[in-house]
Amino acid sequence: MPTDAEVKKIIELYRRHLNRSLADLLRFMGFEAIEVRGQGATVYDTAGNEYIDCLAGFGALSMGHAPQPIVDAVVDQAQKLPLSTRLLFSAPEAELAAQLARITPGDLQYTFFCNSGAEAVEGALKLARFHTKRTKIVGAIGGFHGKTFGALSASGRDVYKAPFQPLVPDFAHVPYGDIEALDRAVDERTAAVILEPIQGEAGVIIPPQGYLRQARELCTERGALLILDEVQTGMGRTGKNFAAEHEGVVPDIMTLGKALGGGVMPIGAFVGTPAVWTMFDENPLLHSSTFGGNPLACRAGLAAIDMLERENLAARAAELGGYFLAKLRQLARRYPQLIEEVRGRGLLIGVSFADADVGGMVIAALAARRVLAAYMLNNPKVVRFEPPLTIAREEIDQVLLRFAEALEQTAHTLAELGIEVPGETE
Repeated sequence: MPTDAEVKKIIELYRRHLNRSLADLLRFMGFEAIEVRGQGATVYDTAGNEYIDCLAGFGALSMGHAPQPIVDAVVDQAQKLPLSTRLLFSAPEAELAAQLARITPGDLQYTFFCNSGAEAVEGALKLARFHTKRTKIVGAIGGFHGKTFGALSASGRDVYKAPFQPLVPDFAHVPYGDIEALDRAVDERTAAVILEPIQGEAGVIIPPQGYLRQARELCTERGALLILDEVQTGMGRTGKNFAAEHEGVVPDIMTLGKALGGGVMPIGAFVGTPAVWTMFDENPLLHSSTFGGNPLACRAGLAAIDMLERENLAARAAELGGYFLAKLRQLARRYPQLIEEVRGRGLLIGVSFADADVGGMVIAALAARRVLAAYMLNNPKVVRFEPPLTIAREEIDQVLLRFAEALEQTAHTLAELGIEVPGETE
């Protein structure tokens, strides 16, 4: 077992060779430990401590840590052909593309594989501009699509964008959920509208019922494409295989990532209809990736889809998410001065606090109780609960118990500072 000195050595290596400020932030939040292994929704550190993971790698670990069927598939492939020659046909890549055509909505049929959600967004934007011969892209304020230049240009929070200006030109942003604002923004120059079916990093913002359907109709009417970013919401997270299915909407292009690799391999993808896939008819190498669609990642993706369906994880997320939400809302009523709102769908849940400092105190208190949670990138007032879809109800009950303790500790600290916190109102 590593000594405290050895743990401090690893943290110092982070500070010296990776990201000094991130290392300091993690320590400040109470995550001063080194992960060594995981199983299901449990993570173990070098001291043997157990953590309940309610972050799941920001949604990448939807099938849990080290899911055995996916690990086995990747190990089997690694012993045969880890990477592709890129000149011969790859069975795992073709089979995964066929499976995505089967499970994605409507007539989405063709897939390009890459290595991350941000790369998938980059490809989707290129495809939209090529197909429409237009340049304008309309996104939403608060949207998050990645941090590469095109994905960042489509995203809607200046704190990540301002240091890198000028970004890719001809991007516009409108308030999320406001169909009238979208109507005004989409014109004859618009190549695509890019939206998250539920805004994740903005704080789990669910649009008004009918918004996505109206956006679909608006794009069709104006000759623009609709890109739905399902990098975080896809693969069962919100109680459907894909969040677009809550409104029965079929986009022209869908972007995927995170959970598609089953928590074992990184993989991203953009999936399109036959009508928009003409870019590759004219030049099959106009967009390419050395490692995209590699056999290891595609075997992981195939096993992830099998697990998604065999274990009925979308329905499980809907059931457990409803239970989790109801219990969290009870706690919100008990601590109204701390919690503004609890919102979510399936197992994508955001707890909005009075301010970011209160949220930070709660995260630290959760860390002390060995529950992993984090801020939303675009809204530090909101702490996410985004556990593996395989989490047990008993583990959720443990999280709720520890969360209640964390709230009580935070309320006590604030009271000591002279801020009155009401008691239970039920």
